[in-house]
Amino acid sequence: MPTAVHHRRGPATLFAGLALSLILAALPASARTLDSAYGEVSVDGQPQRVVTLYEGALDTALAAGVTPLAAVATRGGEGVARYLQDRAGDIAIVGTARETNIEAVVAQRPDLILASSRLPETQYKLLSQIAPTLVPDVEPYTPDSWKQEARFFARALGREAPVEEAIAAVEARAAELRENPATRASASLVRWMPQGALVMSPRIFSSTLLAASGFEVDDGGIVKAGRPHSDPLSLENLSRIDNDWLFLATLNAEGDEALASAKASPAFARLGVIERGQVVPVDGQLWTSASGPLAAEAILDDIAAAIR
Repeated sequence: MPTAVHHRRGPATLFAGLALSLILAALPASARTLDSAYGEVSVDGQPQRVVTLYEGALDTALAAGVTPLAAVATRGGEGVARYLQDRAGDIAIVGTARETNIEAVVAQRPDLILASSRLPETQYKLLSQIAPTLVPDVEPYTPDSWKQEARFFARALGREAPVEEAIAAVEARAAELRENPATRASASLVRWMPQGALVMSPRIFSSTLLAASGFEVDDGGIVKAGRPHSDPLSLENLSRIDNDWLFLATLNAEGDEALASAKASPAFARLGVIERGQVVPVDGQLWTSASGPLAAEAILDDIAAAIR
């Protein structure tokens, strides 16, 4: 009859097993590691004190149901973009898209910082000493750039489901707009500045939404590769962007005044798009600076209103 053999575990084996159990117990179930532009970054649980240094990160956080402590000011403004003001509430401002106030970030005592893919490595090194700093490694100016960024930020926040729902809603809305014959036309997007008209690239966020809605976005060959917009365009050269539709943006009161002056010129009045009445005034903070699922919904609202 076989004899049962019992193996006794020595003290070293028992200790190793106990240590492993303690490590696994201490590790949060929702701990995750994200591949960022500057290497792997670990995030535990759902961060509570979030600072965003990029408009697309603020947009995504709000779409995910997270209200950050602080953000950067939008271009042409002193606070967050108008379309986000009600959702963001009395949020602290810790810089601009071009310059972060590091001391103001420290004062917020963040446990997570969400930044732009354009954040310089020198700033990243400073910020990552304050809190885990997430910089998306995403190729800019592609139709899916904003979706990739939104998913990256959502994972950092531990709030992926609501962001996926928001992206799916945008895709469904764009598909619906493509069914409208009015979107089977050419379109230009221009931001009017005191220095003149800046033709926006067909590859920026809002232009890709125009394309997703059915429009053929045309910059007249003016915007250089890799650039978000052209140099200021003279009134005499406006005919190069005289497409079926013109979406016309301004950032602030100075841009409004410059546009009003341009509209009084014969060169502006001669544009065919003016005669057809298919010039659509839009918010430059939204259309030429913002990014994210909430911005996408707001831009599609503007497109739907224009083609009714």
